[in-house]
Amino acid sequence: MMGFEHIDSTNIADVGGKGAHLGELSRIDGIHVPDGFCVTTEAFERVVAEAPSIDTQLDLLSRVKPDDHAAIRTLSAEIRRGVESVAVPGDLVAAISEALARLGEQASYAVRSSATAEDLPTASFAGQQDSYLNVVGPAAVFRHVRRCWASLFTERAVTYRCRNGFDHRKIRMAVVVQQMVFPDAAGILFTADPVTSNRKVATVEAGWGLGEALVSGLVAGDVYTVRDDQVVTTAVATKTRFVQASPGGGTQDAPIEPQRQTRPALTDAQVMRLVRLGRRIEGHFGRPQDIEWCLAGDDFHIVQSRPITTLFPVPTTDDQENHLYVSVGHQQMMTDAMKPLGLSVWQLTTPRPMHEAGGRLFVDVAPVLATPAGRASLIGTLGKSDPLIRDALHSVVDRGDFLRSLPDEDAGALPAGAAPALIESDPSIVTQLIRHHQESVAALRHKIQSLSGPALLDFILADIAELKRILFDPQGHQVIMAGMEATLWLNDHLEAWLGEKSAADALTQSVPHNVTSEMGLALLDVADTIRPHADVVTFLHRVVDEGREGDGFLNELPRLAGGREAHDAIRGYLDAYGMRCAGEIDITRTRWSENPAMLVPAILGNVRNFGPGAGQRHFEQGLQESRRKEQELLTRLRALPHGEEKAEETKRMIDRVRTFAGYREYPKYGMISRYFVYKQALSREADRLVRSGILREKDDIFFLRFQELQEVVRTNDVDAELILERREAFRSHEALTPPRVFTSDGEVITGRYRCEDAPTGALVGLPVSAGTVEGRARVVMDMARAHLEEGDILVTAYTDPSWTPLFVAVAGLVTEVGGLMTHGAVIAREYGLPAVVGVEQATRLIQDGQRIRVHGTEGYVEILE
Repeated sequence: MMGFEHIDSTNIADVGGKGAHLGELSRIDGIHVPDGFCVTTEAFERVVAEAPSIDTQLDLLSRVKPDDHAAIRTLSAEIRRGVESVAVPGDLVAAISEALARLGEQASYAVRSSATAEDLPTASFAGQQDSYLNVVGPAAVFRHVRRCWASLFTERAVTYRCRNGFDHRKIRMAVVVQQMVFPDAAGILFTADPVTSNRKVATVEAGWGLGEALVSGLVAGDVYTVRDDQVVTTAVATKTRFVQASPGGGTQDAPIEPQRQTRPALTDAQVMRLVRLGRRIEGHFGRPQDIEWCLAGDDFHIVQSRPITTLFPVPTTDDQENHLYVSVGHQQMMTDAMKPLGLSVWQLTTPRPMHEAGGRLFVDVAPVLATPAGRASLIGTLGKSDPLIRDALHSVVDRGDFLRSLPDEDAGALPAGAAPALIESDPSIVTQLIRHHQESVAALRHKIQSLSGPALLDFILADIAELKRILFDPQGHQVIMAGMEATLWLNDHLEAWLGEKSAADALTQSVPHNVTSEMGLALLDVADTIRPHADVVTFLHRVVDEGREGDGFLNELPRLAGGREAHDAIRGYLDAYGMRCAGEIDITRTRWSENPAMLVPAILGNVRNFGPGAGQRHFEQGLQESRRKEQELLTRLRALPHGEEKAEETKRMIDRVRTFAGYREYPKYGMISRYFVYKQALSREADRLVRSGILREKDDIFFLRFQELQEVVRTNDVDAELILERREAFRSHEALTPPRVFTSDGEVITGRYRCEDAPTGALVGLPVSAGTVEGRARVVMDMARAHLEEGDILVTAYTDPSWTPLFVAVAGLVTEVGGLMTHGAVIAREYGLPAVVGVEQATRLIQDGQRIRVHGTEGYVEILE
């Protein structure tokens, strides 16, 4: 037993999240919390240990899948019955009885569940366990305490834990017993706007009677929004019913007399007073809160406060300036959370300052948007890639209340992308740049082999400077910009002259030197080697069915007929492309070379869907289509006034785009090649640290920033608690969805597409590869689990270069994230796949197996069934 006065945030293990928060709330000056106590988790453990067959049932429950509703329903019901039937130990009965005598035996109480994984910053568990109101008398309190214990195993609570990876055995239940408040009005206060995430806007929901009417959805409440100590909006609901205490205990809902139905439940003065109390609570806990309140007479009582777990964190700054953050991940096709080592290595690689939040990186564009020239340059550059970001930035600028306005002469450095010097359309420029990349990586591999300890970390840090020199080489930038500008020129001029939309898409199929598209075709060649050998194909199917990981299966291949050839083909592919993986800008991600089993489903798909020589045939078909389109366009141009001049100029641009477009993919390939060399060396260093007893696990290094890892290697000392905290933070970051654009107030700025031609019900996105295709949607979130048939349309969250091997098997592409010049768009155009990217919630709105039509020229997707 613990009274609220003895409870604080250190007691979560004893009293659960709800109990710990009530203890903390009761310590805040000016906050009225109804008095009460907690029946601790120790009592719960004693009681559950006495429940019949509990161990066997928990073992069974741990093996149940989250979508096996029948098994969860049966097992959870059995466990609840067992817990509710156990007698409460005598000493516990005495302790609860003593506490009730102090507060008033015949008083009314709220008896509420408080699990140890409830109301935490990383998972709210809101509504997963049970609470009971207006419980009168000791016997009823004991009965409802047992019900609260049992509610840890309700079907909804068990399913929630299964889906969120919580161990049923590690979560324990305390019970809060708290004096009832019989309010005139009650409701919820969010100290940050739950819709926009703006931390400076508070939202109050209010209704008559107990707050259960709002929580249960029985009625809609009044809604007030508050900013800058002022009520800015009020929406008064028609409140026809309310929940009130029943005379004999429990609650009942009742009608509200007509004259009160449209009367506001709170005055503006009361709303403001409540929000000020909320800000005090928020300040105490250090983050936005979801607060349950009651108003009795003129006194506000706080009966619960929990963190708002759905808000995306705001980068920390040491100033009071307004900042506007643009997601780096949406530009890089990597919106997943990154581990600290990955974040820090990427920040060492990029020339632009970046801010961290929620395991992602963001760039503050407020200084650039402050000037007319900066706005034009930045919005123009980003707008070509991602119209949603462009529209969001426009909306902030147009509001005029957030960003400073400076004259151009006060502008800081404008973003990269100023017009580069002209460069000749000389293919040897590209081959020379690629050779320099290859020679530099080869030299790195040679030099790093013998290094360890501080010398290794110092060497990697110095080599990152060489990586940046190559990555941002001015001539390489000229080549990339020349290809992009030629693409835009062709699209603009050929639409104006011939009415031909996105003409460059067909003209850039099968361009030379595109290392990413070559990677997809090379896996078709691997399939050609494997296809004739039935034993190898059968073995690889078994690798997939058994869910095997790593490279052990490669060592078994030579024992099979044709296995040596298969082994060598896969190894050869890994030598060329094994540094790649999904989310490859995070150095901590598992590479194909580290887990070649990830590639096996794609290889088997190619074996099944294609015949011999498909890789070369695919390239030749693209090349022929490009040449055919070129001749068609030039012929049509010559028929126009001044046609010879237009055709000649267009021919120069076609040659230019085909010379330079392929190199667009190479700098990232070179960077990831270097990252993998670093990672292999750091992996060896991690092995040494584990053998020395400095690290507990090899991947502990992933939860240290690069500079912290340097210090660990230098001192042979590590903060183990920091690593545990970082692991927990990473798990919470994984569940968050990063915004494209948001402010330092936390407000998420949502842009929208302007697509008037899309039919009603169509999913609108960005057109990045022309054409229209109809087929079966395959919603794929993990490349290693993709089972595609020829003609399928790939629907996924985002694609980076690692997804390219799947592109050869599909007829179209739909992604939630993407831009005109991102890797998926470039490869879709080269392979001739109609593609629409940036379709928000595509993987939720499109069901796997549905028939859809992708309009890659206009930029929308129709769901046909």
